[in-house]
Amino acid sequence: MLRYGLMSVVLFLLSACSTVPITGRSQLNLIPGSSMLSMSLQQYDQFLKENKVSTDMAKTATVKRVGANIQQAVERYFATSGLSQHLSDYKWEFNLVEDKQVNAWCMPGGKVVVYSGILPVARGDAGLAVVMGHEIAHAIAEHGNERMSQGLLAQMGGVALSTALSTKTAATRQLWMSVYGVGAQYGAIMPYGRMQESEADHLGLIFMAMAGYDPNEAIPFWERMSAQKGGQAPPEFLSTHPSDATRIANIRRLIPQVVQNYSSR
Repeated sequence: MLRYGLMSVVLFLLSACSTVPITGRSQLNLIPGSSMLSMSLQQYDQFLKENKVSTDMAKTATVKRVGANIQQAVERYFATSGLSQHLSDYKWEFNLVEDKQVNAWCMPGGKVVVYSGILPVARGDAGLAVVMGHEIAHAIAEHGNERMSQGLLAQMGGVALSTALSTKTAATRQLWMSVYGVGAQYGAIMPYGRMQESEADHLGLIFMAMAGYDPNEAIPFWERMSAQKGGQAPPEFLSTHPSDATRIANIRRLIPQVVQNYSSR
């Protein structure tokens, strides 16, 4: 009986595996895409109601312009690759929020928020393209689903997924908010793993290059981000994120291939 139970679990987990577009990495996504998109729409709208959307027309226009350029590059890539269905339910939206945090994020379905605090670090369209390309890549690669699936297994392992989503709405919402880091009141943000961060760096370079931005701008951007930390970053082995030096070295290694294969598409 136990053996059959274990086999059922294994079969369930195998059926929940999916593949990240472009990189081909296998990942575990337990949550149906329709559920992720539904929660995304609800939580994004709620976030905008609870936070100050910028009234600075010039800065807002910059965010929307860069976001639209990356969106078109993503859609163009998926169309030429025969993968347009992957984006069929996307309802892209780009908003600038007045907040000193040096941060940005993208929820499933292309729901993007850029915090005004990151604009001085971005220093223009190309730097902002690094930020938005990276965050949009997290959504395209379904890293949020992957993290939330891990959280569901860890926090609600004995509860069926359908039950967690339908009856434990407060706990599920709290898990969602911690995954996307959209409110300090919800506790510590669940960090992306090193693999996910490196994957988002790679995909982000591709998307910004296809959108007409120079991927070489990623190096000075991440150098400026590193300077923002003021030497407070933990050693790499204590962090799920790559060290700044490792990240920059990886990006420097990827740029020639990205420029050759994806620029001016």
